[in-house]
This record gives sequence, structure tokens and C-alpha cells, in this order.
Amino acid sequence: MDAIEIKKELGQKAAQLIQSGMIVGLGTGSTAECFIHSLIHRVKTEKLSIQAVASSEHSAELARAGGVPVMDLNEAPHVDITVDGADEIDPQKRLIKGAGGALLREKILASASRSMVVLADESKLVSHLGKTKLPIEILSYGAAATRRHIEALGYKGSWRLGLFSEIRPTFRLPQQTENLFVTDNGHLIFDLTFSHPLQNPEQLHSELIQIPGVLETGFFFHLAKTILIGHSNGQIKQLS
Repeated sequence: MDAIEIKKELGQKAAQLIQSGMIVGLGTGSTAECFIHSLIHRVKTEKLSIQAVASSEHSAELARAGGVPVMDLNEAPHVDITVDGADEIDPQKRLIKGAGGALLREKILASASRSMVVLADESKLVSHLGKTKLPIEILSYGAAATRRHIEALGYKGSWRLGLFSEIRPTFRLPQQTENLFVTDNGHLIFDLTFSHPLQNPEQLHSELIQIPGVLETGFFFHLAKTILIGHSNGQIKQLS
């Protein structure tokens, strides 16, 4: 079973957790998309009655196109369950997320949810976080100065490239505007890279979040209640 098939299986498995009457949080990224497609299928074939809150404009558009009502998080009295993917997962269920560029909204949505279900294939399991890049969402105003503060701490990274949002920052960006990824919030993503595994990701998060201009990091601590791991042999196991 290849990676795409695993994501589809995970999406179908997670969609079975949804019950009529729920308000469902929709993550962002390829794995979350598979869940949304499976959810749409249940809405159409089983007349599942739900409402959704999305972590990105893309996920919201996908859900609406499939007949799933989407509300603003400010209007939601609660969120029963959020389903999302992950870029890395360690044995303590700490995550790195943000490859889809929606980490700030994803963390707000996860924090507002009664339960968060994370879907990932077995390749995302690591002994220590830091093998993949750590996304940081940064305010566009003064972004170059914010980057200098990050690098002064001894960390290296680069601006994420590729324009995926129609929202444009109101301030001059640190390099050619058309080349930079801009989030749905109008912010930038700075991807940190590491030469060795992280021994204390909580400390790193604490250092970064105190820098003016850093809005959020891709570390997700104590948010994932259930983690479903898809394996190449077709099995889906819950991370204990």
C-alpha cells in the first residue's frame, strides 16, 4: 500500500468517528483532505448532519463544495472533534505540524476542540522531533528583523516560497513579494532546519515564541488525544 492509499484509509477511518450533530474541525494538508473527502461521502450517502470549522480557506472551500456547512470558529459554541495530519510524531505524542502552511489556525482550532485526532503514516514516527523542518509563522511587518533575532539564537532556516494565498501583507517583505508563501492570515512562514535531533523542544518553543514578531511555532504539545498510524501492510493502529 503506497502513501496515497494509506492517507485514504486513514481518512475513511477518521470519518467513521463523526456523528450527526457534531461540529467538526477540519485540518489542512493532503491527509486532512482525504478525511474531508471521506466526510463528504458520508454526508451525501448517509445524510450525516454536521457543521464544520476549517483551519484554512482551502479546506473550507473543499468542504463547502461537497455540501458540508462551514461556520466561522467565532460563531461555533464548541468544536467536538478536529481531525488533522502531522509532519512528525514522537513517542510522547508531541508533534511538528505546518507543512501545509496553516499552523497558527490549526493550533487555535485544536486548542478549541474537545478532542483532536491526528492521522499519519508510519514514516512520520520519530524517536526525537527535528528531522523535518519546523515552521514558524511570522508577522510580515519587520520580518527581516524577526529573522535576525531567530538566527542570533543560533538557529538556521529560510523563508518558505510559493504563493498560496490571495491575502497580501500590507508591509514591504524581506525579499521579492511574488516568491514568498503567504498564509491565509497574511503572514510569512520561516522554516527552521536542524543538524541534530531536538532534546528539548519545549525549551526551543519557549525561546522562539518570546521573540517579537513570532506568532506561533509548529510544535503541538498535549493537543493530540488520539493518533492513528497507517502502515504499508494496510493496518491502522492507534498510538498508545
